Amino acid sequence: MADVKLTIAGRVYDVHCADGQEQQLLGLGALLDEKVRGLPASTETRQLLFAALMLADEAQEAKGKAAKAEPQSDSLRAAVALAESREAQARDELKAALGELDALKKATPVATPARPSHDRALLQIADRIEALANRIEQIP
Repeated sequence: MADVKLTIAGRVYDVHCADGQEQQLLGLGALLDEKVRGLPASTETRQLLFAALMLADEAQEAKGKAAKAEPQSDSLRAAVALAESREAQARDELKAALGELDALKKATPVATPARPSHDRALLQIADRIEALANRIEQIP
């Protein structure tokens, strides 16, 4: 058990705390002293009371802000998960399209002139690859 001397409103208080918590307690004492000194002159008890009420109000306000921020954090996590899922899907589609393109490149050319339907299929594949590449570039 550690002993700490806190000076609040010009008065010294001996306080016990767990070992290793001395700096935390000194910081809290300094915060309370700052609040007390900012209040108009009154009895020490009233100054401490009002300082404690002000700190309690700040703590309650901070808890309210944290509670409001928590759902936003959850929605942001969900949005990130969705974006990662879409990125994985886009990568899979790109790999499949690249596989199709490689297969087409490796296919032996036929002596007869290419049919317009093959040309159209190749153009569709090329368009699909470009679209997938654009989607991947937009993923952060």
